[in-house]
Amino acid sequence: MPETARMDHVALVTGANHGIGAAVAKALAARGVAVLCTYLRESGEEATDDYRRARSAGGEAVVEEIREAGGRAASLEADLSDPAAPAALFDAAEHHLGAVDILINNASGWIQDTFAPRPADRFGRPLRAVTAETWSRQFAVDAMAPALLIAELARRHRARGATWGRIVGLTSGGDLGFPGEVSYGAAKAAQTDYTLSAAAELADLGITANVVHPPVTDTGWITDEVREFVASSGTHFHVATPDEVARAIVFLTSDDAALVTGNTITLR
Repeated sequence: MPETARMDHVALVTGANHGIGAAVAKALAARGVAVLCTYLRESGEEATDDYRRARSAGGEAVVEEIREAGGRAASLEADLSDPAAPAALFDAAEHHLGAVDILINNASGWIQDTFAPRPADRFGRPLRAVTAETWSRQFAVDAMAPALLIAELARRHRARGATWGRIVGLTSGGDLGFPGEVSYGAAKAAQTDYTLSAAAELADLGITANVVHPPVTDTGWITDEVREFVASSGTHFHVATPDEVARAIVFLTSDDAALVTGNTITLR
């Protein structure tokens, strides 16, 4: 890669052990960004399909691939539902790689809950009723953690007098919420609001902040039924790969996207 295409920055990517997060980490590293890959392995007892097996993996394989390609990376397992995690992650990144100026809020505590509980959704995935436990589990990772990570980035950025930064969050759902995954949709909506607020409040620090709404993405959970649903849908155009989504996210971290901020960008 030509030297002019490289980026001398440090990124913190959450949920980087699989799927979109892993693809983003590798794509950033290919552009010269040092990457801290954070993750939380899902309980092995739940690893009954490709998606959960991927979520149960550590981040070491992603880091090894980045290093073998000549990049710089480190991995750290962290429970983002712990309010102390954001500061610890920034400390680790600074120790191993340098000061973070790119934050990718990709991790999710995804859980399916609903106000109209049925045994399963249209794709056979189990549903449960909304409870305080489903709400807190979802909001801790998808809303609280991104807010605290953004706050930590802003605090350290301001303290060292930095003038360049990028924040990208990921969202999901639609105009009518997210039926069948109501706490997930609500938590993602909260993260979107935090990120758009950051775009306005942190602009004077040279930080841009955007949210990406990926299309249906094959991170290991796609079945023939899902593909048929996408093919018949008037709003979903195709099933994306994690690499396709990663390319859009990485663009938002580039200098070419300096004027792109305060947006929710829907990929189709």
